[in-house]
Amino acid sequence: MTVSGTREALVAAGIELLEETGSTDIGLREIARRAGVSHGAPRRWFPTHKTLLATIADDGLRDLARALGEADGTDITAVASAYVEFARARPAMFTLIFRHDLLEGSGMGLRTVSKPLFDGLVASIGTAHRDRDRDRDPITTATALWAGIHGIAVLSTTGALQLAAPGTDVNELIRRVVRDALGQSTRGRSTG
Repeated sequence: MTVSGTREALVAAGIELLEETGSTDIGLREIARRAGVSHGAPRRWFPTHKTLLATIADDGLRDLARALGEADGTDITAVASAYVEFARARPAMFTLIFRHDLLEGSGMGLRTVSKPLFDGLVASIGTAHRDRDRDRDPITTATALWAGIHGIAVLSTTGALQLAAPGTDVNELIRRVVRDALGQSTRGRSTG
């Protein structure tokens, strides 16, 4: 295995274990065993366990950015739906991305990947409201929208949504949260 191949193999093994087990509690030895390297290899490439977890989260954030980028950026509902779909398809990665208690202090600078995602939402909202509602603050609106959509994603991936409100149409719930955050009527108005 090449030098960079070992590092990549450790990250790939960490991602596999995360997604297979559904738990963010994956250990260095377990990752090394899965990667087929010595138990000391992770420490050569990642100074701390947090650094390896943050590298895995960085990979997930980039995948999330790609998924959001594939949605029509002018259609805020499409972007919100892509966010929830990512969470539903990859719940363990979605959880890890937001486990600041595990990732803080890793030195990975994850905000350089995550902040542009939020800034894109702010820009889309600013564009959507430029002519219609000049008094609406796009940062506050984006924060409210993100909180609502993130809540749907978490409730949906943990099964809590299905327990509390069986048969809930997640897509309709997303549309309603978008309309409410954008201050639009829930009857037939465009969200994009």
